[in-house]
Amino acid sequence: MSESIIETSKKILKNNLGVKSTENVLILSDEDKSELGKALYKAAKYLTDNPLYIEIPNSSRAGEEPPLIAAKAMELSDVVVCITKNSVTHTKAKENAVLAGARVATMPGITSEMFANGAITADYDEVEKLTDNLIEKLNDTKNVRIVKNGQQFTFSVENRVGIRSVGVYKNSGESGNLPSGEAYIAPVEGSANGTLIVDGSFVGVGKLKEPIKLIIENGRLLDIKGYCSKTILDILGPNLGRNVAEFGIGTNRAARLTGNILEDEKVAGTVHVAFGSNKTFGGETDAGVHLDGIILEPTFYLDDELIMKEGKFI
Repeated sequence: MSESIIETSKKILKNNLGVKSTENVLILSDEDKSELGKALYKAAKYLTDNPLYIEIPNSSRAGEEPPLIAAKAMELSDVVVCITKNSVTHTKAKENAVLAGARVATMPGITSEMFANGAITADYDEVEKLTDNLIEKLNDTKNVRIVKNGQQFTFSVENRVGIRSVGVYKNSGESGNLPSGEAYIAPVEGSANGTLIVDGSFVGVGKLKEPIKLIIENGRLLDIKGYCSKTILDILGPNLGRNVAEFGIGTNRAARLTGNILEDEKVAGTVHVAFGSNKTFGGETDAGVHLDGIILEPTFYLDDELIMKEGKFI
């Protein structure tokens, strides 16, 4: 177990989560990420008198609920760090923990290399300013339009509330990814239409070797044209997993495209669209799966305002 990872873990718990000595701190890990989970647990023991480590079996997909006993432990904790292979970010367990007042940081798929480089090294004051600016705009927006390679994709976010994920969670009920840096929102169900070009990465596939084309009609993914189409469609399944669930904007200028969605979706100059569940952040769909696709150098509009042109904020 690297001492540098333990030291970084101490900084995360102290600076990003504000852990206090009297708080109940839960480190939730799985078989795949147990080494990093135990490093976080060892760091927690320096900062609180009440640390707990729970290791669960590897899940089969992002968005799958953790075992009930782990979910209950999350609700009873003041601070929860979920360091797992697949994301528990968009699960009822995380939502219930937040509603109970826990501060929750999720670190799906993080690697030891990511503890030292990239998004985690960001200027989080800058991340917060850019994210808050975008959230203010999203909350005033009715319709979003993404343009890429001559294709258009549109959807409504009217009356939906944007979610800020800035990597600092020090108040009761705050939550998000670590490392972080994104502004995201749940599109109105049934409103999305058009063709979406995804050319960065996709959950379940990793970095894409060539762009893929997603055909969407009335808020539902109908088909994917490209080499990895079967892999993605098999994970999403034929029903609720096809729902257009999320639109997100990366706001972390230190983040890199690595093939790991935890960092990829935070890259400034990219946007991402996810399919499946969104009930935990303002949508209506509970699909038991949530897969994101990253779009590099997009152009997009919030109503008629050009926000980004070919990956550059305007």
